[in-house]
Amino acid sequence: MPRVISASKCQNFAVSSRLEWILTNGIGGYAMGTVAGVNSRMGHGHLVVPTEKHNSKIVLLAAVEAFIQIGAETYGMSTSQYVGAVHPQGYRRLEEFQIGNAATWTFKVEDCRVKKTLIIHPLENAITVRYENLGQESIILSLRPLVCHKEFRSKFQGRDSYPESLIFKSGLTHLTENDLTLYLHHEGAERTPSTGWYYRFEQSREIELGIDPAVDLFCPCELKYELAPGEEAILVASDFEGATAQPTPEEVSVDTLEESLIRASERFFYHTSDRTFIESGHPWNPETGLETMICIPGLCLAAEKVETAKAILRDYAGYMHQGLIPNRILDGGKKLDYASADTTLWFANAIYETLLAEWDQDFAKESFKWLSKIVEWHIKGTLHGIHVDPRDGLLSQGENGVQLTWMNMKVGGFPATPRHGKPVDINGLWINLLGITEWIGTQIKKPVADFVDAWTLAMDSFETKFWNPKLGYYLDTVDPDDASFRPNQLIAMSLPFGPGGIGHAAKVLDKIESELLTPFGLRTLAESDPHYIPRYEGTVADCDRALHQGSVIPWLLGPYVATIMRFTIDRKRAERALETVVQKLESYGLDGIAEVYDGSAPHRAAGCPWQATSLAEILRAWRVVQ
Repeated sequence: MPRVISASKCQNFAVSSRLEWILTNGIGGYAMGTVAGVNSRMGHGHLVVPTEKHNSKIVLLAAVEAFIQIGAETYGMSTSQYVGAVHPQGYRRLEEFQIGNAATWTFKVEDCRVKKTLIIHPLENAITVRYENLGQESIILSLRPLVCHKEFRSKFQGRDSYPESLIFKSGLTHLTENDLTLYLHHEGAERTPSTGWYYRFEQSREIELGIDPAVDLFCPCELKYELAPGEEAILVASDFEGATAQPTPEEVSVDTLEESLIRASERFFYHTSDRTFIESGHPWNPETGLETMICIPGLCLAAEKVETAKAILRDYAGYMHQGLIPNRILDGGKKLDYASADTTLWFANAIYETLLAEWDQDFAKESFKWLSKIVEWHIKGTLHGIHVDPRDGLLSQGENGVQLTWMNMKVGGFPATPRHGKPVDINGLWINLLGITEWIGTQIKKPVADFVDAWTLAMDSFETKFWNPKLGYYLDTVDPDDASFRPNQLIAMSLPFGPGGIGHAAKVLDKIESELLTPFGLRTLAESDPHYIPRYEGTVADCDRALHQGSVIPWLLGPYVATIMRFTIDRKRAERALETVVQKLESYGLDGIAEVYDGSAPHRAAGCPWQATSLAEILRAWRVVQ
């Protein structure tokens, strides 16, 4: 069933202008905005489409300004925020908002009710916007499409040369700029060409990041419809000619939280002619290999998409170079970025989880070849200084100016959280890789003695070098040593073939719960650390600096719950950790889990409203607990 936002929330601009919704089409396009109807981010829009090489997205139809005339009176049915003003104020007339397979706003003026429904077309860069007269008297509906051709993270300013081409045909208006055409299909409308600019739209979320977000939008025409009771007006927007209106999709009953999370996971899958991949976060976090591998158990396997998981893993394996899979695949595979020490190690864990979900002998044989090659290259040394230290069997990494672990933010060109040497999570993942390779090799009857020996050496060295008995936890890095109390040791301990013992796990979990655990995830650094940053706020650089210096990361609840279940099997303890975050699916991005929360209470949500790793790991953890 769709999620319903009540009139009291809709009509409170401070609330409804910050509640965001999204619809995705499965090929990289989306529609996104707020319950109030105002665009509060530069990436908001009714029709946002991917670029040809899928490296970015373009806002085409930013919004539709709507008015209804009842008798001699005219009322705004949309909301826009300008510098210093909100006009029109359609949110004041909202009776209800719903988001499910479509986005629906119901407006009420006197005895008249009008419903706006926005439908995104599956596997097409197109939307249908339907306005229905639910009242008992006739109305005149006026629509003004507000358009642009702008990169979704950029500003757009009015200019005489835009658009390059504007053509009016019967029932169709289309605008072209930079070889990209927006088609507006409006059968039955009385069109008045009224070209002009709307200046200085203000996007409040961008202001919070210290960005001047003022955007100008172009209106090519006004569309008028006379609607008797029960009649509807339809506007179809697309990046191709011939798009046809779609019916309002049926809503599927969702009975459990798990079903709700699985349904929400669909928005992260992105299909092209030759690949299926996972978008890291909406609206601005693109695909990365690291987050894809972390997401596979939750987004693919929890939804019984085993074949999708195998297709993604085979795709990445095809780009393997010197025992590494890429963290970024750009320009249709022409540009590859291998600057990650953990992406390849999480790849191994995703393979294990996929085979555990459904054994496939042929896929196991493929995987053993990949993993054997990965182990070989890591032992002899590969890119970016990634190599196994022969003295202790542990994995070392580091290169000046390059961040190779998941804590990879840079500020001013310099690593915000340098973790050179032997990080605890990287070595937990390395030990896990060796165990997985041995496990698969045993199943398919391949020699595995070398993997067992490497696993034993690394495991013994891990306990000797990382465990600090005085502190009662594992160091964050060794060689050089860093005793910063962070959640990375949980990643190592949570893995099926990873390090740790019951005694050490009990101490670590107690300390994690007292210093890092919050209702929304785990802090990336203890509050007691002098480098702790309590708020994820300010400029983009401020936020990047804070992300791994104390901000709360929801996806870390996955390793936390897995560690509990691996060493204690205390389901109640694990359930308590998930209770709050799964109840907050309507507090930021509707039916999503945020990328990050403030480290200190009240833990304000921030970053991407819909983050794939957040949802994937919480879904995986929820299934484990249930």
